Amino acid sequence: MVVWRHGQTEWNVEGRFQGQTDVPLDAVGRDQARRAARLLAALRPHAIVASDLSRAAETARELSALTGLGVALDAGLRETFAGTWQGLTDNEIREKFPEQFAAWKRDHSVRRGGGELETEVADRVVPAILRALDGVPAGGTLVVVSHGGSSRVAIGRLLGLPAEHWSSLGGLSNCCWSVLGEATRGWRLLEHNAGSLPEPVIGDDAEAEAEGEVETEGEGEGEGDSEAGSETAAAAA
Repeated sequence: MVVWRHGQTEWNVEGRFQGQTDVPLDAVGRDQARRAARLLAALRPHAIVASDLSRAAETARELSALTGLGVALDAGLRETFAGTWQGLTDNEIREKFPEQFAAWKRDHSVRRGGGELETEVADRVVPAILRALDGVPAGGTLVVVSHGGSSRVAIGRLLGLPAEHWSSLGGLSNCCWSVLGEATRGWRLLEHNAGSLPEPVIGDDAEAEAEGEVETEGEGEGEGDSEAGSETAAAAA
């Protein structure tokens, strides 16, 4: 399974908390999506599912155009709803909601802007992913096109990490992805915040890594598109 974050938007550049505001890709984001899609097509995915927010759906359509696969849209994959924080920059949030912002920095189990808890986001995103996986044949690959915050908490939940440790997973840069494989003891994280195709593991852990190996076709090169922004912006992409 590939969990792919959407391309860049103007609000990403401005450092605004997007949440569930429907902000489209900008020109750079569309270029990122086209470039990343060329790489991901080499994985020969069997299905594509995406958040119904336009920035994710548009990113997914670039891969659809290359593979001929349809894109299933699922509102369950949307980004965290953050209420009154949405549309604001870090500085604006600090100024308008200083106590709430400070509480969130101490403990991520806070309703940012009166919105969703991270555990509530995982409660809807993971079932959406599992529904899509039901239609993928054994050994097949699903591409999930979503958002920075919702992807991070879903990966944490799938890996069986306690919620208080989900923040230990770094953010996904625009149009970068994580690769998860099914192993005998559950899901295994094979690649994280990648912008190139998975490389084979050579060494003492190679056998364990092979349990979740993703099949590729051809070769491709790529780079992460940009460094993750501030913690708030990265969690609200």
